[in-house]
Amino acid sequence: MDPITKSAISATLHCLTGCAIGEVLGMVIGTGFNWSNFATVVLSILLAFVFGYSLSIWPILRAGVPGKKAVKVTLAADTLSITSMEIVDNLIIILIPGALYAGLSSGLFWGSLAISLVIAFIVTVPVNRWLIVRGKGHALVHHLHHSHH
Repeated sequence: MDPITKSAISATLHCLTGCAIGEVLGMVIGTGFNWSNFATVVLSILLAFVFGYSLSIWPILRAGVPGKKAVKVTLAADTLSITSMEIVDNLIIILIPGALYAGLSSGLFWGSLAISLVIAFIVTVPVNRWLIVRGKGHALVHHLHHSHH
């Protein structure tokens, strides 16, 4: 596997971690409170961005990048990746019959969520690869994320 694809997979796994935390938390909260599908999906998307950006900005700040610049770099590096992942995983959750109404104790709910995240990962790897080839996305922060490992 070429280094660019490896980097794209790494970037997508990183994105998936933040998105999955926010997505699962949003789905659990919305489903647990019996919110509408719309409210649940909106909360999931918002939390996915919050956690996705949070996981990116901390290593950038630890690397010594000033706050305002760290925010700009994080937004530039992760917005398209998180957006791609969120569009795909939420569309899949919405399209699986009964997934959002299944309840937290249901295999349908958790299985649908897992499947949606796996498919979102597969779709987002080429997005991140495309960004990296152009010197954008994870390429902007790669050296900052890996400088203290």
